[in-house]
Amino acid sequence: MTDRAPQPVDRLLPSDEARDLISLVRDIAQREIRPKAAEEEEAGLFPRKVFTLLSDSGLLGLPYAYQYGGGDQEYEVYLQVLEELAAARLTVGLGVSVHTLASYALAAYGTEQQRGRFLPAMLGGGLLGAYCLSEPASGSDAASLRTKAVRDGDDWVITGTKAWITHGGVADFYTVMARTGEEGPRGITAFLVPGDAEGVGAAPPEKKMGLKGSPTAQVHFDGVRVGDDRRLGEEGQGFAIALSALDSGRLGIAACAIGVAQAALDEAVTYATQRRQFGKPIADFQGLRFMLADMATQIEAGRALYLAAARLRDEGRPFAKQAAMAKLHCTDTAMKVTTDAVQILGGYGYTADFPAERYMREAKVLQIVEGTNQIQRMVIARHLAGPESR
Repeated sequence: MTDRAPQPVDRLLPSDEARDLISLVRDIAQREIRPKAAEEEEAGLFPRKVFTLLSDSGLLGLPYAYQYGGGDQEYEVYLQVLEELAAARLTVGLGVSVHTLASYALAAYGTEQQRGRFLPAMLGGGLLGAYCLSEPASGSDAASLRTKAVRDGDDWVITGTKAWITHGGVADFYTVMARTGEEGPRGITAFLVPGDAEGVGAAPPEKKMGLKGSPTAQVHFDGVRVGDDRRLGEEGQGFAIALSALDSGRLGIAACAIGVAQAALDEAVTYATQRRQFGKPIADFQGLRFMLADMATQIEAGRALYLAAARLRDEGRPFAKQAAMAKLHCTDTAMKVTTDAVQILGGYGYTADFPAERYMREAKVLQIVEGTNQIQRMVIARHLAGPESR
């Protein structure tokens, strides 16, 4: 058997413009992202210059309206861009997904005046966003959040701590869910807070098993004052906005997961076709061939699942159940595929000399962020059987 490197993913794209976009992303990934990924992840370096390049290239606002600096791309195209970026380096793919999530509340619920004022800089002006819902004592039970926003004339004063914030401490703006009224989901309101506002601060980044180049930190709001013009949507609408954003965000996580899984499969195929034992490539052994076949099949199934959900979204149809299914399946697939990739590489797979061990460490967090996979199962079951009995 001859050595065989994996080929780029053969994608079904809706237009020539989309194909050109994917080509641009692959070129940036090959030149600017992949070569530095292992070294910078090991050193815990955040690739801010890469995000500036992506902004300059029009890649930080793809699913949003062109009139506000976005790319007017279908979600099915945007997600495949995410997959390509995550395959090169998850810190970048996930970062773009989080930025898109952070921009959602303004784009979907802001007034025309708010969108015209704030969105262009967020989507194409080099800014980077973060999404602030979780807190130290409220993760899956997000409706119990304690951060408060108190009305003071024409302003709001925000006080509290958010936890597990991707881009915490480096973001230029934060989309913050804060309590403005009664307990529970109906008392929460969304705000757009500048990263340099007085009273905004971040704790040192968490020390994580993977994604070391992507800062995850608590963000503190100590009497942060913002005008009512930075309230997004109506008072008390924040939790509904947060859940709506997460439906779309979960598709971003699904696409990132398939990107990591594809990178792990590519590494495994390359290694298996080049590594020789007992006089032939190890890819000739049936047990290993079956592993590769199963890995590829699960990746294709995950890709089809997230794209089907994205097409429902693009048509304006309900997609929350399918988004939860995609997030669940794709992230579980990433964990299984990356684990198998390490196994195929054997002892080499367990060393930092090859990227397989990094892919495995990174895949784990995707089963946790933006709703654990246990929460996804609850969401899916509610769509099937209705709410749980009280």
